[in-house]
Amino acid sequence: MNHTSKTTPAPPPDTQQMLDCLKQAVAQALDKKKRLGQYAVFWEDGKPVLIGEDAPQAPSCPESKSLDAD
Repeated sequence: MNHTSKTTPAPPPDTQQMLDCLKQAVAQALDKKKRLGQYAVFWEDGKPVLIGEDAPQAPSCPESKSLDAD
């Protein structure tokens, strides 16, 4: 059987513009939360991950991380 790799076509320009705008908005919101000392919640591997200095350290979220952690 012959397997060839498939590439995903680039989205239409208007769709790419919307995606870029959303990425910029999220980056700004996360930067603001960091400057205000607020934590943020992300989904990673199907689980919520809390990051930030004030992130709750509840047993239900043992995967909490600090914003300064690599």
